[in-house]
Amino acid sequence: MYSEKVIEHFRNPHNYGKIKNPDGVGKVGNILCGDVMHLYIKVSRRGDEEIISDIKFETFGCAAAISTSSVITDLVKGKTIEQAMKVSNKDIIKELGGLPPIKVHCSLLAVDALKEAIYDYLKKNNKPIPTSILENHKRLTKEMKILEEKYKNTVL
Repeated sequence: MYSEKVIEHFRNPHNYGKIKNPDGVGKVGNILCGDVMHLYIKVSRRGDEEIISDIKFETFGCAAAISTSSVITDLVKGKTIEQAMKVSNKDIIKELGGLPPIKVHCSLLAVDALKEAIYDYLKKNNKPIPTSILENHKRLTKEMKILEEKYKNTVL
């Protein structure tokens, strides 16, 4: 059973859509259920800090996938890159008032999408990429190849 917050974010997702000329894009999918998330970030400077000034998503998936995508955008908008990298799937689940155990993977997918968008931003700007983000990227690249082959006749 979904919480009221999950249903609310599913019916009225926050920050849905694309960002024109994003600074970073995270594209991830789950090879078992077929959920696909695209997360777009815009990064601005505030003094010496880099801030996620805008963030949007497009998700093909279930209510939990859409809800977790919506919540992660709320959790990191206005935060520094460093703060955003610390957001966990537990933060998402807590914000949603829980998820059924079989849907927890959606919260992990949302975090992966964010990390991929950050990876993309850092790489495009020749900035150091933390080891955890780099290792995550390598794992996700392998998984996306499997997903794209499985759904090669579907637009991802």
